[in-house]
Amino acid sequence: MAARDGASVGEAADEYGAAQELARSTVQTMLERMHEKGYLRRNRTQGVYRYSAAQPAGELLRSLVSSFVDGPLGGSLSPFVAYLVEKGEVSAEERAALEQLVERLEAKKEEEP
Repeated sequence: MAARDGASVGEAADEYGAAQELARSTVQTMLERMHEKGYLRRNRTQGVYRYSAAQPAGELLRSLVSSFVDGPLGGSLSPFVAYLVEKGEVSAEERAALEQLVERLEAKKEEEP
């Protein structure tokens, strides 16, 4: 969606829905559900609702990951790591990024009193 003023249902259907072969009504339903869940803001402009992100992408991602870890994973990352191992499709770049994150985690642990 456009960063400045969001997108109308029609714009979202044209830009995103068409590529996925989604009907306009499906896109409208999806936008409305995301609005109800607090992921999107909705403002009426010239008689048309415009939807935009309710929070910056980084904050949204942290919130979604937190909900996933605390909910379905019961606060443990082990099932997710086990999934990655079983899937075996982690690229060299992703693995390097994961290793850096583990190093940062270890450094934080060492800083604790």
